[in-house]
Amino acid sequence: MTAARASSWPVPTRRAVVIAALGLLPAVLSVLAPSVALACVVLDLTLVAAVALDFLRAPRADRLRVTRTIDPVLSSNRPAFVDLALELAPGVTGLVRGEVRDGVPPGPHVEGHRQAFALESQLTLRYRLEPKTRGELVFEAVFLRLEGPWGLCARQQAVALPQTVKVFPDLTALTKDALALARASEDDSRRRVPLKSEGREFESLREYRAGDDRRTIDWKATARRSRAMVRVHQPERNQAVLLLLDCGRHMAGEIGGRRKLDLAIDAALRVAKVSLDQGDHVGVMAFATAVKGWLPPRKGAEQLRAIAQALHRVEASLEESDYGGAIDLAFSRNVKRTLVVLMTDLTDPDAAQALLRRTQRLVPRHLPLVASMQDDDVHAAATAMPERVLDAHRRRVAAQLEADARATVARLRDAGARVVRTSPKTFGPAAVNAYLDIKAKGLL
Repeated sequence: MTAARASSWPVPTRRAVVIAALGLLPAVLSVLAPSVALACVVLDLTLVAAVALDFLRAPRADRLRVTRTIDPVLSSNRPAFVDLALELAPGVTGLVRGEVRDGVPPGPHVEGHRQAFALESQLTLRYRLEPKTRGELVFEAVFLRLEGPWGLCARQQAVALPQTVKVFPDLTALTKDALALARASEDDSRRRVPLKSEGREFESLREYRAGDDRRTIDWKATARRSRAMVRVHQPERNQAVLLLLDCGRHMAGEIGGRRKLDLAIDAALRVAKVSLDQGDHVGVMAFATAVKGWLPPRKGAEQLRAIAQALHRVEASLEESDYGGAIDLAFSRNVKRTLVVLMTDLTDPDAAQALLRRTQRLVPRHLPLVASMQDDDVHAAATAMPERVLDAHRRRVAAQLEADARATVARLRDAGARVVRTSPKTFGPAAVNAYLDIKAKGLL
């Protein structure tokens, strides 16, 4: 994007400051020799006049063209590069020295957005930017500090360069290879590997091999071919998956250095990617007291982009979540059996009671899967050996929170829901593996 207009003001350079500092020596001598005072005054006035004249002779913004180049869509927690192109206007010649600083909005981690330059014709400067959260980055101006020919004063210029960039969740982590690595990072006791023979939808016939379940032998095909043949099944396709994202006050905090809602959205997109690859219909709803975003279940690669678009500006609010209202709206027209993946927090017993009542109403028509994050700091505090009285109180509170969460998990499972509760680092892979386990076993 190219600059629109600019304003300017003077900024003395380091050279002017050094000369002014050296001028203090005659000023000290003037105390001992009053005859030197006049010379000090003349020197100071000369320096001020030189600084002012150098400012007037410094290049103006209309002598340069400034352009910012950045991708219109970025991914959170993924580095991106921004190019600032500086070019002398037509008919302008000579060397222009100065410094450029891009007015990056607060939030992202930036490196090199402030650089010195010497421009003869055209120049491109690059810096690194890494957004930490979803939403929008609003750039407003680029700041130029152009030095005068004597290097005593620079013209500080705020060049209006408005530009808005969308920051989506990290979609690069949704490739099949990344998902396979994520599943492999979990230990064997928690890993779920879907077997080719699982599922209820017939795929093909093949010859019997040692270790195959004899219940899968197709006796008619065996008789026709005079050798043992088994039926191979695969998980059913075209099933419905609904992702419910709690955006209430319990998801507004941070855990493991990241916002809970951001972790939930990353996990939801992982589940959506795998579900769409499996041929299922996927929908999403973000809600708190009211619904913040709603996409009915659909299939295809375009649905993943639509989900990412719907969720990139969703923020948590400090209000209670209405589980009943969200579920009623989602199923007001849907009668198909659905896997309902609810991503929420289970630390509040009162909110858990409301969730439990709605879960009981979903079963047995639908299959609820509740995914929640375990706060590693709370878990560590609940099991740590106290050394001080304050540590003992902290352990008691943390242990109560953990006990409430475990009780909620038990009640949800008794009500017929499947529950995933794990640390933030394994939350996404655990949610994906729970979905794959449900598909492999034909539970949906």
